[in-house]
Amino acid sequence: MSERAKKAHQLFLDGYNCAQAVCLSFEDYLQMPPAQLAAAAAGFGGGIGRMREVCGCVSGMVLTYNMLYGYQGPQDPPEKKAELYQDIQEMCERFRAENGSLVCRELLGLTSGSCANGGCGGCGQKKRPCSELAACAAGILEQQLKQKKHTSG
Repeated sequence: MSERAKKAHQLFLDGYNCAQAVCLSFEDYLQMPPAQLAAAAAGFGGGIGRMREVCGCVSGMVLTYNMLYGYQGPQDPPEKKAELYQDIQEMCERFRAENGSLVCRELLGLTSGSCANGGCGGCGQKKRPCSELAACAAGILEQQLKQKKHTSG
């Protein structure tokens, strides 16, 4: 496990949500105050607002990548948008291949939306794989950034 992946793992254990843990493990890349970065990622935790949809680790990975390589609007060349989407799809596919899904409730083994909207009904007490998923997402993002740097000079 890389140092960045270890950092994401520990940040989750320290109390940050899954998206925050991934983003904050790249704060040196983003040159953004940690509190601002944590606030930007806050609502993505728990599968977007604890609705157990897209995994917050995946959202944190994408958010971080967007801040580094995202296009800013219609004035950007279409190739930049296409390249961003291709990179995101590749990272998400690696996450899905390693973990079986991109969906929080599936990753947690939940069969219903019982955790949606904060009504956890005890599922929060089960062992969750979130710290390991944060480490996985951070590792995938780290690999992508190294590849991007290598291919862009």
